[in-house]
Amino acid sequence: MTTITLVLGDITRESADAIVNAANSSLLGGGGVDGAIHRRGGPEILEECRRLRAAHLGGGLPTGQAVVTTAGRLDARWVVHTVGPVFSASEDRSGLLASCYRESLKAADGLGARTVAFPAISTGVYRWPMDDAARIALETVRAARTSVEEVRFVLFDQRAYDVFAARIG
Repeated sequence: MTTITLVLGDITRESADAIVNAANSSLLGGGGVDGAIHRRGGPEILEECRRLRAAHLGGGLPTGQAVVTTAGRLDARWVVHTVGPVFSASEDRSGLLASCYRESLKAADGLGARTVAFPAISTGVYRWPMDDAARIALETVRAARTSVEEVRFVLFDQRAYDVFAARIG
């Protein structure tokens, strides 16, 4: 059974087998979590992302999918990059958000990762409401068939932490 823990802090400071990056589809860095992971992890992450784009992801990484690179200078072995959906009040994209967590865990399983640190995917510039994002994240991880022993949600601010904590029970 997978243990779920919550941490208030900076995901780039976490020690885990795999750190999940809330990437944009280009895989070439950006703002928020994506920019922070690329800055702290160093150029090795960007180099591998460029190779992935050149090899088979010429159009970018599709929303809800996941790919793996080195973690560079992060205290992890790998970075699992996943592209969350932009929130829409008129279209249900919750399946795509759940897919980010499932596909990231599947990638982590393929690597033999035992600990995985996740951010709250899509809750920044993609504007997914935190309470709904926490519900989807926790339900998806709880239902996942995975060999990952610990899933750690690393939440950047107290508000996000409190929302996840209220949902974790």
